[in-house]
Amino acid sequence: MLLALLFLAACFVAFTNGANANFKGVASLYGSGTATLRTAALWGTATTFAGSLAALLLSENMLLAFRGRGVVPDDLVASRHFVCAVALGTALTSFLATRFGFPVSTTHALVGALVGAGLAGGGDVRIGALGTQFLYPLFFSPVAAALAGAAAYLILRAVRLMPDRRSRPLDVLHFLSTGAASFARGLNDTPKIAALMVAVPSIGPREGIVIVAFVVAAGGLLDITRVAETLGKKVTDMNPGQGFAASLVTAGLVTTASLHSLPVSTTHVSVGSLCGMGAATGRVHWRKAGEILLAWVSTVPCGAALAVLAYALLTSLLAASG
Repeated sequence: MLLALLFLAACFVAFTNGANANFKGVASLYGSGTATLRTAALWGTATTFAGSLAALLLSENMLLAFRGRGVVPDDLVASRHFVCAVALGTALTSFLATRFGFPVSTTHALVGALVGAGLAGGGDVRIGALGTQFLYPLFFSPVAAALAGAAAYLILRAVRLMPDRRSRPLDVLHFLSTGAASFARGLNDTPKIAALMVAVPSIGPREGIVIVAFVVAAGGLLDITRVAETLGKKVTDMNPGQGFAASLVTAGLVTTASLHSLPVSTTHVSVGSLCGMGAATGRVHWRKAGEILLAWVSTVPCGAALAVLAYALLTSLLAASG
């Protein structure tokens, strides 16, 4: 029963990840009026799926990192009880955020759940390793994205490469840059979730990545509207040229991080680049940006608390059945 629950919990993480995150790479297409919500969602899901499959070849280090080794003791990492609590804590955090339309980081939810389940299991959570492997790149990425988004806008405007109207070449470049950002997201996020899936004995790393790829795609197609509206319309106003600048920054930063096995949040990079560009144009919606920031700050403790609750419930159920 525990193995079945673990498999379903990992699938739940993958589905909520797709619902909450598949639109992040293509938000500027919808926000700038270059594509409809449906077209942007289909493009984002297709290119995310391609990136997820590419993780079969390029993301072994990320998969190993998110099994928790080095952060909690190895005997706890090997416990299916622990992994199941991590999966449930992560999935519930992402699910709640998606219901409220907040684009939060599945990576942050995973990190919080690792800490919560580790503490609940009586393990020694190694804060130094946690910071080096996860927290530093996660907290640095939105700042870098905001600065890069503002710089990209100002540079492109200075050299007169910032059109305010759509054209065929701009549309092609915009679709390519958002596709690259979504591809990099799939490459960066899929192994994190597959790390939960491979705790099931009959599922190896390759099978786990393929299963996650399909479930993430399903989440992106079936439950994306709330987050899409927040990212596309409520963070900042943008024209097609500004949207292209933001997507170019997102694609560049997430791709670089993925190739170096750095667990950045596509959410933070995408919203950071949109806010940076919006700040440079004076059109960012600071109230909505503040609400998103508050959701980000609460993601890690929420993931930790829900993982502690899941661990306690699983312990009670196993004790009752034993």
